[in-house]
Amino acid sequence: MLVPKITSTLTLDPSLQQALSLLPFTLYTDEQQAVASIESGYASAWADIASAAQAKDLLNSGLSVAVLAPTQLDATIDTSRIAFRYSAADVAAHGLKSIVECAIAEGVQRAGAVVLELTADQINEATLLADGGKPLLVQLVNAASAKLLGTDGPVRVLVELVGDGSWTIDMLSRLAGAGADAVVSADQLALDPQEGQLALGEAFIAASGLVSDRADGLFTTVVVDEQRVCLGVVYSNAASVAAALAAAQGVYWSRKRGLWHKGATSGATQTLLSVAVDCDSDVLSFRVRQNGAGFCHHNTRTCFGPVAGISQLAQVVAERRDNAPEGSYTRRLFGDEQLLRAKLLEEATELADASSKSDVAFEAADLLYFVMVKCAAHGVTLADIERSLDLKHRKVVRRPGNAKPQFAAAVASATKPEAPSAIARTSILSADIRPAQPGEQIRMRVYADSELTTVERDALQQRPIIDSEEIMRRVRPIVDAVRANGDAAVLEFTAKFDRVKLDHTVIRAPFEVPALSDAVRAAIDQAYSNVHAFHSAQLGADTCIETMPGVKCSRFSRAIERVGLYVPGGTAVLPSSALMLGVPAQVAGCREIVLATPPRSDGSIVPEVLYVAHKVGATAIVKAGGAQAIAAMAYGTETVPKVDKICGPGNQYVTAAKMLAQNDTAAMVAIDMPAGPSEVLVVADATSIPAYVASDLLSQAEHGPDSQVVLLAVDLTDEQLAAIEAQVHEQASRLPRVDIVRQSIPKSYCLRVASMADAMHFSNAYGPEHLILQNDRASDYVADVINAGSVFVGPYSPESCGDYASGTNHTLPTYGFSKMYSGVNTGTFVKHITSQELTREGLANIAQTVMTLAEVEELEAHRNAVAIRLRDM
Repeated sequence: MLVPKITSTLTLDPSLQQALSLLPFTLYTDEQQAVASIESGYASAWADIASAAQAKDLLNSGLSVAVLAPTQLDATIDTSRIAFRYSAADVAAHGLKSIVECAIAEGVQRAGAVVLELTADQINEATLLADGGKPLLVQLVNAASAKLLGTDGPVRVLVELVGDGSWTIDMLSRLAGAGADAVVSADQLALDPQEGQLALGEAFIAASGLVSDRADGLFTTVVVDEQRVCLGVVYSNAASVAAALAAAQGVYWSRKRGLWHKGATSGATQTLLSVAVDCDSDVLSFRVRQNGAGFCHHNTRTCFGPVAGISQLAQVVAERRDNAPEGSYTRRLFGDEQLLRAKLLEEATELADASSKSDVAFEAADLLYFVMVKCAAHGVTLADIERSLDLKHRKVVRRPGNAKPQFAAAVASATKPEAPSAIARTSILSADIRPAQPGEQIRMRVYADSELTTVERDALQQRPIIDSEEIMRRVRPIVDAVRANGDAAVLEFTAKFDRVKLDHTVIRAPFEVPALSDAVRAAIDQAYSNVHAFHSAQLGADTCIETMPGVKCSRFSRAIERVGLYVPGGTAVLPSSALMLGVPAQVAGCREIVLATPPRSDGSIVPEVLYVAHKVGATAIVKAGGAQAIAAMAYGTETVPKVDKICGPGNQYVTAAKMLAQNDTAAMVAIDMPAGPSEVLVVADATSIPAYVASDLLSQAEHGPDSQVVLLAVDLTDEQLAAIEAQVHEQASRLPRVDIVRQSIPKSYCLRVASMADAMHFSNAYGPEHLILQNDRASDYVADVINAGSVFVGPYSPESCGDYASGTNHTLPTYGFSKMYSGVNTGTFVKHITSQELTREGLANIAQTVMTLAEVEELEAHRNAVAIRLRDM
């Protein structure tokens, strides 16, 4: 790398001084010049320092590196910000080899850089093969490269030429080949060189060791903006680099037009801020301030599309500062300092009060908007903010960091204990929750209903917050890719997420069903029979009545023609889900049943699921899971049939894909219901058997860490509740999925209530997926159930029976959606159509009513459709 050295006695041409400021490093011998460079926001400034005290002051002011003699090191200074200088006198006194060995043993280990003062002859000696086989300078650079300074990269090695010799391009190239940087006096560099001077562009390329891996010799050049967002990729050569440095603008080499001054015709010019070379010395980086519409000829800021995030925010706010309409809110913000101040304080307070991940992100985004308005109003850019951050990062003397007294006092006052009614809505669900460790009792939290405030009781009925925006952000590109690229995208995502490479996505009926054991086949057959019987009973008769003489109205059902059934799986075996979806679709009479399930590692479908698909009359199986399977069924691909409705459980990504498809009118697809983590609410009283209660709680807790498990203990004594808790721990400890239960049970809770009336009131407010009544006279309380997915009545009705074989469906609403959704049933797969048939008499009887209402609504064509017929009667 080329490191210009500027001394206090040099008077530089302003154009050259500006060009030198674009290089990554500059070495100063004058303290005031170094400080001025820092304040001007130029590239990293290094400085020769006389003492450690002076070094600390300058480093605290933003100096990147202080160059000291090894004997001057102060132990309180960050050594990565120090360079050890080995002078010409040191080399003359001890010899080049000895100084290099000293630099390896001392400088590389104790400093962030090493500066060697060498004559031209010593540079030649240091870059020639030594006795050990490698040149001395290469040995030093290798040792330095092996010492990494955290995120600042390896220790650097700089060589400064002293004596009567002058730098040549060949010397710079040899130094770069050894991996060292060259310190060149600024008076030896020029934009228009005279005798004894080096052309700046040529010297920069030689000292950087820049090489091209292209046949045409051009250097690949990455162009980034002030925030280092990539604007595009172009090409450079020696001529364009020289022109760019001279003009301090974006100048490149066009493969068609030659020298290319970016924006010369369009106005989208670039102010060059810095140039750099990558670690392999084969790519240039130009950091620019982009003017005009943007870098791309499509008038976007980048060749990769529009910017996003904070960069976009800064751009939008700056544009609104200049163009906001009079009377708009943005114009008010820029014109009313008191309003802006109030909003900054308001949003900062809301951010300080936020606790969940989603709330913190939301409030931080709000605050950033008003921060950028404040900055734009005062002409402060995002680059100015980043420059200030860089300077703060370089400080070596830190303040204690205590809050100012007025703010500390305000926070202390605000956090004093208040009445229970002031507890935050979700605080009761998030306080002191951690997984149970091996050896600890696995137990639920316990609350007494009589001790809770209304706010706390409401909080217990809330489910965990799902960051739906983040999930949608991840799922949308998958859905879009499948919609655009069809089978190719499905196969690609299956290879990526399921780690299975397939050559086709769909298999069609008839299916080759592998052999199953007699026991498994009999179990599936029994479950199929029960589920089929229950769902067949749900088929209702058509309705037909005469609402008045001559007016006959009817309603009849028709099966949805094409349905998609999502069966989670892959490594799991879930034939029950295939039954619960496939049987009602078969009973309803759906013409096309498409089943989607992730393939196993060998690309095959789980045999049990394949057998169920055969029994329910599935027409096709899509060997894919996740969002890509949902998208394939929603939009259709070359081989995956498009369906009219998608049903079935899945993780949050499957649910997000279903929601996206349902909301896209181009998909024309419906879904069964939203979904969340599995959940159960068990009601137990003194007559309940503790082991049964615990087993029902754990049957849901083992589903996943976010499973929702609630126990309503009706008038239980401490001893009776302790018996249930003991059973939970004992049974959980024996489960293969105990690690999951150690996470889900501590997040769950027991609520002690005084009566069954209180229990049913809370249950209806909660709206559980599974409601288990293990109390005395359980069947008497079924009439009190208003909100639940499915109810399990009495001690001999475990939820597992509903999951597999009793006949009811286990695809149920979660997350409180039982308040407005039903579980999957035969009606899920049918639609109802109404018809009406009026006789001449019937039309005459109803005509005046229809015409009057049409006149009220001022729909004359409606009125006329009746009137025109009346005239013919």
